[in-house]
Amino acid sequence: MTATRRRGAELEDAILTAAGELLLEQGVAGLTMDEVARRAGTNKNALYRRWPHRTALGIAAYRRLAAAETRPPDTGSLRDDALDLLRRANRTWSSPYGEILRGLLAAAGGAPELLAQLRDPDRPDPLDEAWLTVLANATTRGEAPATAVHPRVAATPMALLRTEYLLRGVPAVPDEVLVEIVDEVFLPLVRGRA
Repeated sequence: MTATRRRGAELEDAILTAAGELLLEQGVAGLTMDEVARRAGTNKNALYRRWPHRTALGIAAYRRLAAAETRPPDTGSLRDDALDLLRRANRTWSSPYGEILRGLLAAAGGAPELLAQLRDPDRPDPLDEAWLTVLANATTRGEAPATAVHPRVAATPMALLRTEYLLRGVPAVPDEVLVEIVDEVFLPLVRGRA
């Protein structure tokens, strides 16, 4: 009996799963087209037809890993939801996922076409969507005005967290800074949209 040859989405799923596992185990430096092809049970040509090089494949695998880690909380409180999302992002960025992202950014070398691939142009960013969902839930509960459900408002906490990483160069941002971002910037911004 011969095995059925995988194609399309099934093959792409196997490739991205193999690449994601390899990224988590060995980081960006250990991601090779040969090893991904071996783990996915395919040949390198199948990889190169979809991704021109290992950095592009690594970015696609990372996006998939990151999307699986992002789900909007619903604690019943805008403040608690915002802190939960920020704390999860902080843990993620200081975990192997963060190391993978830093490795991919270094491998991309500032190439705009590669950096653009970190965001899927055909779908909203899962983290942006989670923040918008948190704001929409707060609006439904009467904690925030409808005008607060805005992409720039939703992006503010993560932009501030990224800035903390860049400016401090630390492996994790202290929790009191996360609380300050929420209490001193995000919540006043949300309430000020009324």
